[in-house]
Amino acid sequence: MPVPEIVVLLDEHHAEIGTMPKREVHGTDTPLHLAFSCYVRNSDGEILLTRRALTKQSWPGVWTNSFCGHPGPGEDLSAAVHRRAADELGAELTDITPVLPSFRYRAMDPSGIIENEVCPVFTAQLSGGLEPHADEVCEWTWIAPAALTAAVAVAPFAFSPWLREQLPQLLAEDALEWDGSA
Repeated sequence: MPVPEIVVLLDEHHAEIGTMPKREVHGTDTPLHLAFSCYVRNSDGEILLTRRALTKQSWPGVWTNSFCGHPGPGEDLSAAVHRRAADELGAELTDITPVLPSFRYRAMDPSGIIENEVCPVFTAQLSGGLEPHADEVCEWTWIAPAALTAAVAVAPFAFSPWLREQLPQLLAEDALEWDGSA
């Protein structure tokens, strides 16, 4: 039997105050908790965009950043990024870089499920192939940062709320531009 994933709960000052099984965290009264987002680039500087599996509890079928996750209690964020990249995308990463270390958002999906996360944002470089798991990702594509910006502007409803909030901040930090020399 698999061990349940445990999520770190936070207070309004982002201090750890406890834990809760992931399956119990996301609902109509989701407590503030720790998560992360990652934008993966390929050797051409494109960003891996994924479409959430239709079976996901919240925001099924929307396009979003490469992957997200929750670090476990005491788990280093970089280690959590590596773990989730392997679990969700079957991918190995290099050059994991924190770019929005204090990003926080709260959003409600159409079914009433609330996301309420302190969600540091990372970029990373793909090292090898991809084998996304169908229970996490139903489609994926590589996209240039400018094309992603244009798509979000034209059809914001097709994208996750965290991507829509993160994208302008990432662009302001030049975090999605990459010259391929890394």
